Amino acid sequence: MPLYPETEPYDHGMLDVGDGNRVYWEACGNPDGKPALMLHGGPGSGCAPSFRRFCDPAKYRIVLLDQRGSGRSTPHASDPATDMSVNTTAHLIGDLEALRAHLGVDRWLVWGVSWGSVLGLRYAQTRPHAVSELVLTGVATGSDAEVALLTRGLGRIFPEAFDRFLAGLPGHGRAGNLAAAYNRLIESSDPGVRERAARAWTDWETATVPAPPRSVERYEDPVFRMGFARTVTHYWGNGHFLGDGDEGVVLRDAPLLDGVPGTLVQGSLDFGNLLGIVWRLHQAWPGSELVVVDDAGHGAGAAGTVEALIAATDRYAAGV
Repeated sequence: MPLYPETEPYDHGMLDVGDGNRVYWEACGNPDGKPALMLHGGPGSGCAPSFRRFCDPAKYRIVLLDQRGSGRSTPHASDPATDMSVNTTAHLIGDLEALRAHLGVDRWLVWGVSWGSVLGLRYAQTRPHAVSELVLTGVATGSDAEVALLTRGLGRIFPEAFDRFLAGLPGHGRAGNLAAAYNRLIESSDPGVRERAARAWTDWETATVPAPPRSVERYEDPVFRMGFARTVTHYWGNGHFLGDGDEGVVLRDAPLLDGVPGTLVQGSLDFGNLLGIVWRLHQAWPGSELVVVDDAGHGAGAAGTVEALIAATDRYAAGV
């Protein structure tokens, strides 16, 4: 089951969400269709046009947005003057609610990939009245254990890349939270320090998360690279602003999703599986469905992952 054909937005805009931030949004598909909100990863990646193609445009009113500091939203996180203290999970959830009110949406299906799955899960846990269903892939929950795995833990699997990753940090910064240590460098007043740290961070991500060439090419754009690295390390270095602890609040609060139908599509080769969190989330979430895609990794691009995601949005469009 391939992606739906390419489609262009029928409406778009910049929503003032406060704190000096304006969030870019767009809508495509059927203006009278079932509302669906598409949440990108990162944090800080921005939405891709391909996200428009995971829902049937004849049946869905498909809404994309660039989260604070990313994509076409302003101010961009690549600008060192941008205030990151007003870019937290709570702020992003508030932005989703502001957009829902702006568009006159009662409830919407929420689709999320990677960080977008964390944001979607927490949004549904704290605003269950706003979410009709969840469709998530590259599933994560934003726990400290996941951050530790994706930084320090994968060093055993990619030792050469890990040595280069550590080499970008001062000696005292190698002992604790590596994302926080890199974030301190990216917040430096020295442009050279910021640039080297952002490059080292994206080199590590490239080495550990196999991705299509088009995704890797984004890291060669200095504006994208800086904004992405700054935003990811800001979130990962601060417990995703969800609270401390290896388990994390999203997994702890999984029972709050009772009554919200959901489909989890997970690649069997996603390194996040090493912690077993997606299985534990599925078991703790009444009524959820888990689809494991053989030989697929992290993200939404693998053929089997695309097929499973579209099967889910088709089924929810039909009310099944």
